[in-house]
Amino acid sequence: MDIAPNNRLERFMPLPENVVSLDMRRHQWSGARVDVHEQRSVGRVSYHLCYEKETRLSALLAESGTRRAEPRLSANKPCTVEYQPRHMTLVPAGMDLWGHSDDIRYMKDATIAFDLDVLERRFEGLFDRRVFLAPRVRMTDTRIASILQLLSEVVDNDDPSVQLYGDGLIASLVACLMSPRRPVEQPGGGLAPWQLRRITRFLHDRLPERVDLAELAALAGLSTAHFSRAFKLSTGLAPYQWQLDMRIRRAQQLLTSGRRTLDEVAESCGFADGSHFARTFKRFSGCTPSEWRRQRS
Repeated sequence: MDIAPNNRLERFMPLPENVVSLDMRRHQWSGARVDVHEQRSVGRVSYHLCYEKETRLSALLAESGTRRAEPRLSANKPCTVEYQPRHMTLVPAGMDLWGHSDDIRYMKDATIAFDLDVLERRFEGLFDRRVFLAPRVRMTDTRIASILQLLSEVVDNDDPSVQLYGDGLIASLVACLMSPRRPVEQPGGGLAPWQLRRITRFLHDRLPERVDLAELAALAGLSTAHFSRAFKLSTGLAPYQWQLDMRIRRAQQLLTSGRRTLDEVAESCGFADGSHFARTFKRFSGCTPSEWRRQRS
């Protein structure tokens, strides 16, 4: 995707009237990019939201002020769809979108820009481009809103397992968009033994590097949507959970089989720093890395 022209921070210089600050965080997953914006203002704001070259879904995550924020398909025409909490707006490429409020102090939103060609390859048989061809203003879907909230929470997380975690969330989001009124169908069975062996060996060999869900699905010869569900049926864990569990198990081995420092163990298992490593290790093992080593020394 050509993302440079659609960077809201780059295009909003100087900032729109009454906008005091605007911050953005971003992460790219297979077939989708998520931008999370936080805006602080002093009153009425009205401006073009960029991204007009991309098919995108924007979600309002938080706001404060005396007036609600509203999406507009035309700069000077108020939104005709009634306000709903946690609303979202789906807009196809080539269509403009504006943001407006008569008095807003703080706003946090997430915009997910879709690469439809990549998604069509990922979700063969499930994907339908027609879903993205008509705008849906202030749409509501608690499942999609929850997924966008989860994505927004890890958009600047550098942990290697976040790639698989986000890929799985994108798969769930696409499935919700394709089937808005019914749950996603489950596959009839899990992975074949040869598929599971190939996938787990690949994950082990790549530890602790980032791995894309599409890579794993291709190794199994499945679509990503089918692969994610089949893998969980076979292992009881989502791919990102399996990878993270494996990293913790390797850390446990390193802690008891050598003289490496905690920081060295954290780095070799792909954790950004010692504190992140300690928190994750305790969540999985029930004790800190230091306690684990001491109990086994």
